[in-house]
Amino acid sequence: MCVVLVGWAVSHTGGFGAMMSQPSKFVAGAEKSGQFWSVFWPSLTAMVGFWATLALNIPDFTRFARSQRDQVIGQAIGLPLPMALLALMSVIVTSATVVIYGKPIWDPVDLSSRFTGIGVGIALLILTIDTMSCNLAANLVGPAYDFASLAPKKISYKTGGLITAFIALFACPWKILASTNGYIFTWLIGYSALLGPVAGIMLVDYYWLRDTRLDTRELFAERGAYSYNNGWNPAAAIALALGVLPNLPGFLHAAFPGAFADVPTFFNAIYTYAWFAGLAISAIVYALLMRRAAPQMMAAKAA
Repeated sequence: MCVVLVGWAVSHTGGFGAMMSQPSKFVAGAEKSGQFWSVFWPSLTAMVGFWATLALNIPDFTRFARSQRDQVIGQAIGLPLPMALLALMSVIVTSATVVIYGKPIWDPVDLSSRFTGIGVGIALLILTIDTMSCNLAANLVGPAYDFASLAPKKISYKTGGLITAFIALFACPWKILASTNGYIFTWLIGYSALLGPVAGIMLVDYYWLRDTRLDTRELFAERGAYSYNNGWNPAAAIALALGVLPNLPGFLHAAFPGAFADVPTFFNAIYTYAWFAGLAISAIVYALLMRRAAPQMMAAKAA
């Protein structure tokens, strides 16, 4: 579908020249002159946040791989090149919409609705198949397993998926996608502020404390090595809270600008790097709080 869209863009703009000759909005005297970095960093954080979900729950998929080598090769082939090509084609098509319609249209559903004839039906069919085979699978698998794990005897993986789909309706995704600003600055950066600290804790715990080794039997033991304090690790909870807290004022300002208009610029700047700031803070705090436990864990691993 992307290749067809590129072909449509080229044919309707008279070639790549018309698209690529569009001046940048960040050059001197343009609409967004001098604002490149203020747009670039939030956008980068949003894209990291976009992938942060799969970065954390990728074991839901890779655990079915036959070996570590298989999953490394699979991800190396399946992600960088296709995503780079997809990004390039997206930029080309969006640039073409500026020439054709006088404004950038980044939503493929919105763009498809502007086609005529059988092209509309084909485009929407492909988008539906794509959503079911890619987006739905990527976002449904993790929570479906989580719900099933809460009560394995009563909730199957299928039931967990249905619960997830039902709850997803209350998130009102159509409202989130109603504006680019709301989608990027409120949604993507907002939940990256939560997932970044989680990633920081996991990285420190797995690579520094555990040295990439886990006792899978102990993971499922109620009074095992990972049970901590009645199943909760206070150090992780504190690190998570402190990692999220600095990003909270910026999030409130982005989500509710009217009610939180007086948020200091400092917190808005931190929110721009929400995922990175949250990861760094939580990782440092968790490492400091767990430093006493580290020698004991190392000794236990050696034994």
